[in-house]
Amino acid sequence: MSDPAQIDAVASAVERDLGNPGVVTHNGVGGAFGTFREIDPDILNRNFQVNTMGLLYLARRFAPAMVNAGKGAIVATGNTSALRGKAGFAGFAPTKAAQRILAEAMARDLGPQGVHVAYVVVDALIDLEWTRKRWPERPDDFFIKPRPIADEIWHVVRQDRSAWSFNVELRPFGENW
Repeated sequence: MSDPAQIDAVASAVERDLGNPGVVTHNGVGGAFGTFREIDPDILNRNFQVNTMGLLYLARRFAPAMVNAGKGAIVATGNTSALRGKAGFAGFAPTKAAQRILAEAMARDLGPQGVHVAYVVVDALIDLEWTRKRWPERPDDFFIKPRPIADEIWHVVRQDRSAWSFNVELRPFGENW
């Protein structure tokens, strides 16, 4: 979701039904594979809207209440494309790198105000039905399980203020990184 009006409508419903959230996770992802010569510029722009602008709109909507409370956490999930640009990821990597840098700027701004911002890099294929179908020959330990990802995000948002982390990387033990 990258449309500010959609985010505002959902945020208003959350606040009405549950109050101001203490934790917000941006897990939206738009991606496309191809080299810079192959990708459609409109697809790259769409991915930027989802990956980067979606985080911006979400944080701008919820951060003020967190700052007023003097506490809260905003976590953005990304992947290895946020750290390096491989040729076939030109429709994706630039938007994830921008997302990571935006999250870092937010962390430096909001951290001193009591709001923890973190970026979680998931360096693996997530064990989902569609990934299993696409890579049926891969062993179980090739995939990262969704539950440990959620557990680590939970750990990050509960860190003591004296030891906040920003960039957290998760990968299966067998990942060749």
